[in-house]
Amino acid sequence: MTPPYWLEDEPPPRRATRLTEAPEVVIVGGGVTGCACALALAHAGVRVRLQEAREIASGASGRNAGFALRGGAMPYDEARRRLGREQARALWLLSERALDRLADLAGDAFAPTGSLRLAADEGERGALLAEYTALEEDGFTAEWRDDLAPPLASRFHGALSHPGDGSLHPARWVRRLAALAAGAGAELREHARVESLHELGEVDVVVATDGYSGGLVPELDAVVRAARGQLVATEPLARRVFACPHYARHGYDYWQQTPDGRLVVGGWRDASLDTEFTTEEAVTPLIQQSIERFIRELIGEAPAITHRWAGIFGITPDRMPLVGRLPGRERVWVALGYSGHGNVLGLACGELVADALLGRERPELGLFDPARLLTRAD
Repeated sequence: MTPPYWLEDEPPPRRATRLTEAPEVVIVGGGVTGCACALALAHAGVRVRLQEAREIASGASGRNAGFALRGGAMPYDEARRRLGREQARALWLLSERALDRLADLAGDAFAPTGSLRLAADEGERGALLAEYTALEEDGFTAEWRDDLAPPLASRFHGALSHPGDGSLHPARWVRRLAALAAGAGAELREHARVESLHELGEVDVVVATDGYSGGLVPELDAVVRAARGQLVATEPLARRVFACPHYARHGYDYWQQTPDGRLVVGGWRDASLDTEFTTEEAVTPLIQQSIERFIRELIGEAPAITHRWAGIFGITPDRMPLVGRLPGRERVWVALGYSGHGNVLGLACGELVADALLGRERPELGLFDPARLLTRAD
């Protein structure tokens, strides 16, 4: 295993802010959610400290495939059935606004490429067509494609295009967000693991650790399951093959080509689902071999693998994040459980919690109320 490709970037310089008084809010977790929350609170004049066990973006925020997608883990038609049409629309609109904001803040870490969700078989084609119809009915931009170009044409059965999505250098994006938060007055402490919320004292706490939460808030452990995603990056290819992020087999396979020509490819958790529900950041031969075989079959060659890595993310039973005040804990807030869709929703949810702490709770927060799952877990 190697360090993630994304983390090779040199972090940008940032202001070394140190609070002169006790913090009013402590954020646990230095990924996109924690940094977004810190930035929003610091802009409002709140004394905020962020504590990260390793370095900024060292968790899922620097270990994913770099997709900037609207929506959430559920396809839109499924979200309409399960949440209701208005709630599903509210979720998608929230993610679209967050994607616009990400584009404004991320600089060259973001490219508006669109994304392509591919049908691996006729069953998946039907599922994608149902989602396309639902998106069209509710006024969201989407395109159906049957005329796939090589090397996709011989392997896939149509695709759903999301023109507003994009490609992201995730670590660069989150480090830039952290620098903005520090510049606004937030104190960022790296290598400052929080073992217990009690050590933080009488202060409002935001837990933004996604799948890395184990044991910190025991009631979360029953409803946020840690899962591992394994990825590789290849040497730069001699040609441009893929113009945007691609994903197939209901999200189990995903890949994109970076600006320098590398393929970043991940997935295949379903080759060994039981072992991939873990907190261990490690790669395994079975899944790594599956990824390499896919690359050979897809592009007809076997480029050298330069990076292999894994990251941990949090999955909830209903594939919706938990965002808001914890039931029975007046001063503890959470924003986690993105089920693999945290790059954009993490920004949105970090800002939702910040707004609530500032006394201006937004209606979208109700979409993610932790009580919907934690009450049942009690």
